Amino acid sequence: MDFYRGLIEAVLFVSPEPISVTALARQCNLDRTNTRILVDSLVDDYTERGGGITLREVAGGYRFLTSEAYSGALSGVFADRRPERLSRSVIETLAIVAYRQPITLPEIEEVRGVNSRAMIATLLQKKLVKPQGYRPVPGRPTLYVTTRQFLMRFHLNTLADLPPLRDLKELPFGDADRIDDISLD
Repeated sequence: MDFYRGLIEAVLFVSPEPISVTALARQCNLDRTNTRILVDSLVDDYTERGGGITLREVAGGYRFLTSEAYSGALSGVFADRRPERLSRSVIETLAIVAYRQPITLPEIEEVRGVNSRAMIATLLQKKLVKPQGYRPVPGRPTLYVTTRQFLMRFHLNTLADLPPLRDLKELPFGDADRIDDISLD
């Protein structure tokens, strides 16, 4: 089993995307039950070790991430990399989609009280939301939902991992205008 544990660890390490237990089992020629046991063992080991890397379940799969304890120290390592910027209005629109999906543009605009077409265009371009069908009402407006990229970006496994809305009011958003400045953990 040590070979398969190492193989799973290696597959997770080289993967740019989270990998589900089912995909890992298929990739490593193992049954799903043993794969789950080995993945859980790896998660426990990385958690107990307390190092700079952790193995977490995000977006329906497993992925290596840097430990949050080291995020401050690492911020200077990539200082020359330009951060991905989202305005407050785009972040507000993203939150509306995340908590009320599927939702139409007119429904978003009703909540915000202003035109939100440009905000949706930005979120579509950043692949944080996507169209998913149409509301069966006159005009058949497009329904928008969050994407797997959204889950990965915010380190969520499922939408059920979103904090309750009441907790969002307590977050220190302040003047944050970078997506990297906002932590939902």
